[in-house]
Amino acid sequence: MRARLHQNWRDIPAEARGCAAALGNFDGVHLGHAHLVHTLQTTRPDLPLAVVTFDPHPREMFRPQDPPFRLTLSDERFAALAALGVQHVFQIHFDEAFSQMTAEHFVEDVLHEALGLRHVACGPDFAFGHRRGGSVPFLAERTAELGIGFTAVPALADASGPYSSTRIRRLLQDGYPERAAEELGRPWFIRGTVQHGDKRGRLLGFPTANIPLGRHLEPARGVYAVTVRLPNGQTRPGVANIGRRPTIDDGQESRLEVNLFDFEGDLYGQTLSVALHRMLRAEKRFGGLDELKAQIGLDAQDARTVLTAELAGK
Repeated sequence: MRARLHQNWRDIPAEARGCAAALGNFDGVHLGHAHLVHTLQTTRPDLPLAVVTFDPHPREMFRPQDPPFRLTLSDERFAALAALGVQHVFQIHFDEAFSQMTAEHFVEDVLHEALGLRHVACGPDFAFGHRRGGSVPFLAERTAELGIGFTAVPALADASGPYSSTRIRRLLQDGYPERAAEELGRPWFIRGTVQHGDKRGRLLGFPTANIPLGRHLEPARGVYAVTVRLPNGQTRPGVANIGRRPTIDDGQESRLEVNLFDFEGDLYGQTLSVALHRMLRAEKRFGGLDELKAQIGLDAQDARTVLTAELAGK
């Protein structure tokens, strides 16, 4: 069954009711999230598998002054959940009005009445309702009273502790996308629409596709070996720079600039997914454009080496 996205919790079709649903934000849809979903599926294989999540992320509303932090935006999250076998994603619009809903009303009005859930599952840190007034014990008690099954799923952990979106964000900000990929179960990528730049890359002999970071987390600034998924499904290797280009303009806005190896074509206006495989070096200022051009050539060579070795290791 193809996964379906439901964005109006007050108007759920009859065929989407009666699910077993995992609850949470699911930013990144990492291995810990997969563990939660698969545990629920094993617990209630008789019921359609669903997820109840929120968009925007509550933190985006409560702390709008914070820098962007999202690992996955809603479209990316939906695709990742569908890949786990989730059949229905109930994506609740999180706004000021919804944030005022009490924990009691969330369980009774949303989970029970509106969605008609028959079983729910969550991790040990799940909190919900106005001022995070609802806890896991409260959820267990209230669902039992309403005749809804409940499973508290212990967090999946390794030697460093539980898998978490926070931990993955830190790995990316520290420049370790390969370690983040291990915890995500896939490479982390930035998805965006190619915009017109200042054509500096073309003048340097390395034309780039310029993609805004948007609401995505900004990883460590520097140069990365990447693969790029094109709209037609084709994947191409490349090298990318994330940062403010200090040698050229000292800009205040970070951007993603990616050079696709051995590629010719017009990418303007197209949506690309750029997966980060390895950070090659940190952002730095060079003495001039000639020095920068020489370094870009070395970066491209390093990226080819890294990606070839990774492909050979699969």
